[in-house]
Amino acid sequence: MAPAGDSASYLAAVAAGADAVYVGLKHFSARMQATNFSISELARLASLGRDHGTRTYVTMNTLVKPGDVEAAGRLVDRLQRSVRPFALIVQDLAMIELARQAGYEGEIHLSTLANLSHPAGLEIAARLGVNRVVVPRELNLDEVKLMTEACPKGLDLEIFVHGALCHCVSGRCYWSSYMGGKSGLRGRCVQPCRRLYRQGNQPPRRLFSCTDLSLDVLTKPLLSMPRITAWKIEGRKKGPHYVYYTVRAYQMLRDNPNDAQAKKAATDLLDQALGRPSGHAVFLPQRVFQPVQPDAETSSGRFIGEIKRAGAKLYFEPREPLEPGDLVRVGYEDQPGHRTVPIRRRVPKRGRLDIPGKGPALPTGTKVFLVDRREPELTRMIRDLEGELELFPLPEAGESTFAVRWPQAAPTRQVRTENVTLFRTPPTGRIGGKGAFWLERAVLGKLPSAMVSRAQWWLPPVIWPDEDKKYRALLKEAAKKGAREFVINSPWQAAYFTDRKDAVLVAGPFCNLSNRLGLDVMKTLGCSSAIVSPELSEEDARELAQNPPLPLGLVIKGLWPFGIARFLSEAVRQEEPVKSPMNEVAFVRRWGQNNWIYPGWELDLNDEFKEIVRMGYKTMVTILEPWPKAVPRPKRTSTFNWKIKLL
Repeated sequence: MAPAGDSASYLAAVAAGADAVYVGLKHFSARMQATNFSISELARLASLGRDHGTRTYVTMNTLVKPGDVEAAGRLVDRLQRSVRPFALIVQDLAMIELARQAGYEGEIHLSTLANLSHPAGLEIAARLGVNRVVVPRELNLDEVKLMTEACPKGLDLEIFVHGALCHCVSGRCYWSSYMGGKSGLRGRCVQPCRRLYRQGNQPPRRLFSCTDLSLDVLTKPLLSMPRITAWKIEGRKKGPHYVYYTVRAYQMLRDNPNDAQAKKAATDLLDQALGRPSGHAVFLPQRVFQPVQPDAETSSGRFIGEIKRAGAKLYFEPREPLEPGDLVRVGYEDQPGHRTVPIRRRVPKRGRLDIPGKGPALPTGTKVFLVDRREPELTRMIRDLEGELELFPLPEAGESTFAVRWPQAAPTRQVRTENVTLFRTPPTGRIGGKGAFWLERAVLGKLPSAMVSRAQWWLPPVIWPDEDKKYRALLKEAAKKGAREFVINSPWQAAYFTDRKDAVLVAGPFCNLSNRLGLDVMKTLGCSSAIVSPELSEEDARELAQNPPLPLGLVIKGLWPFGIARFLSEAVRQEEPVKSPMNEVAFVRRWGQNNWIYPGWELDLNDEFKEIVRMGYKTMVTILEPWPKAVPRPKRTSTFNWKIKLL
């Protein structure tokens, strides 16, 4: 399954014989930095793909804001009529309902951004009509097996085999959004994890920048798991060279699993694909590879030289020949003055290529990377397919008349406003309002039954496959002590309550709820109220509160994480300040199997409290986390995206 961010990459995937290509549109795509496609352009490509046996999957895998729902529905309607994609890949629960309302006839695939990370949740996905789930990239081989064994009839799994790794768990990263409204859940991530950070007296290093994932020869065990129906290659921002070489490599590994020569040829092709340095990450549980190497090269493309200076002119001498059409990137993507330079003439190995003088000055020693190639043979294949493409007529332009069928509003007047305080450890004094606790044995065992029964119990934002039994047991223990109200922090955690009719379920803020249709799906899963995503702006929060199907709550104060990660470099010391180049402070704290990366300041919407109540929000949540001794108390707080536009 190949990525394509533009027409040339799509055609390269077809030329390589990809079984499927996944693409994004100009809107609602989690890779908005890619060129992406118009409906008319994609309709012709999908027709050509069908002729060559290549399926087209369309990603509409972003968080859907309250004002986006109608537009998203019309887009699905137009896709169904013009493109007829084999599958839609979605994150937001609203997209499942919109596809149903629009009469979409293809498959629904659940993006890794939806964070279905534990076996029990697969039953919920199947119940909602999902055909395939993309599992998290943090799973090891044993955990993938657990997921396949739990997979219900009619549901398949898809696994990433190659491409970039995010530091934080997909669907659990708010870093880019917290720093200025450019949400990773909306496809706008500016990749703050790739930047330089420093801790203590150490020099700045790439403390959170991951090498790429490459399962290469480790894909063989996947062939014995029939529920794994797709091997996914990441890279919708990559060029046709990368797409062609990675597809050909994994075809060899799939079709010749016992052929040593084929394995060698495949790994040689991957070496030529111009990705970042790569590793197997955590896939082999007995031999984990740490994907964060602070002192290693983690930039995309292949390193081919460094900038030198001759008088006022900047140049470099490439380590390998460059051909017309190749693309090189000068500098890192977070470096002022970095640029992409197209190669106009052949440059021999150790020849000289002058760098255009426009833009900020670049220091000598700046690294240069080859990011795309235009080999004559691949170029010819793409041109031949472009000729075929001309034979397919452009679809007739037509506007959609699709109208959303909205859910019935909940009668919220009878719901009183309450304050909830969420604790990590049992408090020493009285609790103002309702107390809430993270569901962990260390807390549950210390509280008297009277307090357990009155409290609200929060499940963690990520539950891994080997933790399924643990949380089933904790829920049983909590129920025995009288607990009734539980906050689920992904929709898939509703699976734990299918046989607990007396439980009161609340959809938590990590469910990333942001529209009425998504709220209504949570209602069908048994939730009686919802705490919506705190990354929404004031405008979005106000619109969402108009006729919601569930009573709503909001996180108004406390430490909201930049993100949650399963792995962490040994170079990062927990509970100590980590500083960005702009001197912004963060720190890392481990809870269970996950590392929570927190900003060094709190979210605080208390000044907006009265207005939030006037909007109709009924539950106000304060998150209390112990402040690390080594991190200085800040003078500042944050309103997250409240006063700015969530892009």
